[in-house]
Amino acid sequence: MEYKDYYKILDVKRDASETDIKQSYRRLARKYHPDVSKVANAEDRFKELGEAYEVLKDSEKRKSYDQLGANWKSGEQFQPPPGWGGAGQGGFQGGFQGGPGAQSGFSNFFENVFGGGGRGQGGFNGAGQDQNASFRITVEDAFNGAEKTIRMSGRSPLQVKIPAGITSGKKIRLAGQGEQGMPGGPRGDLYLEITVTDSERYQLKDKDVYTQLRLAPWEAALGEKVSVQTPSGSIELKIPAGSQSGRKMRLSGRGLPGKPAGDFYVELSIVVPSADNEEDIQQYQTMKKHFDFDPRSEQ
Repeated sequence: MEYKDYYKILDVKRDASETDIKQSYRRLARKYHPDVSKVANAEDRFKELGEAYEVLKDSEKRKSYDQLGANWKSGEQFQPPPGWGGAGQGGFQGGFQGGPGAQSGFSNFFENVFGGGGRGQGGFNGAGQDQNASFRITVEDAFNGAEKTIRMSGRSPLQVKIPAGITSGKKIRLAGQGEQGMPGGPRGDLYLEITVTDSERYQLKDKDVYTQLRLAPWEAALGEKVSVQTPSGSIELKIPAGSQSGRKMRLSGRGLPGKPAGDFYVELSIVVPSADNEEDIQQYQTMKKHFDFDPRSEQ
């Protein structure tokens, strides 16, 4: 049988890293994929790439393959060393059922060297690689749940359902939306890692939602009911009399939904009206005379 130089097939050096091997495989797989390639032997080349990647991406298979030596050249006649193929002999025992010659999609070289060691029982099924991507959503999306459309290069738009209560770092699995497999093999999966981004109105810390409420001085001093916007709609909030800027009011269980739900925090911010005319100035002068108040007295 002919020796297969998997490093040459994947166009990488023998000391290539796992990342280099993966990147080279993806580049060449796109080039020779039978559905898009115009090269005459694209399907054979694509299968050859899949076989090489199946070996070199797996540390145990790669170690066993490297033990065959670096002096062999593709196309040379090759026979495994006597006793090769047992777990204790440097070979690789796989789960392929049916033995050499069964329809694994791999060459005789692979079958003889690795004993048909494919992906899980039944051998290598030509499945495409899983893909990972990041996806940003707003606090409102995380609070209420949403349906979003994502667009990836060279792919049709995908509809994604965002569950209510999701937090940053969580992943959404889209089955069968990863890389295309070998002919007859299934696609891999696509995993979207969620990042919840703060908006102008809301900030998120773990599952707690924060917002800032602007108050007039008299609303804070006298204590009044004011309308507060939350991700699920507006509510009426009673402001305690004498409230100061920076005070936080906690609404239990009104943060991100879940078990347990987060809390909703309202931070008060007192906004002082400007004095743009003589009448406004006189009003402030009256307040100055009426209140014996020094805000820096306790500093």
